[in-house]
Amino acid sequence: MNERLEATVSGRVQLVMYRDYAARGARRLGLTGEVKNLRDGTVRVIAEGPRVRLQQLIPRLKRGSILSRVDTVSAQFAPATGNYTSFAISYE
Repeated sequence: MNERLEATVSGRVQLVMYRDYAARGARRLGLTGEVKNLRDGTVRVIAEGPRVRLQQLIPRLKRGSILSRVDTVSAQFAPATGNYTSFAISYE
């Protein structure tokens, strides 16, 4: 049964390849969803898949890309929506 992880990541996480880093990790775990920059300087990650794989993504989000500095990762689980077929980087 799939679940949904909604995470907000704060710190120096924009313009440091964080979205690409998060997307590559999610794809390796076979997750679907998206990652995008928010106007307040945080990054939003929505991932869907088996809970065990979602839990494996969280430490990666906390570690961050080589150029980033992650201060906090706020993560919540919810029922999966099934709205995603792949994992994408959103550009707004």
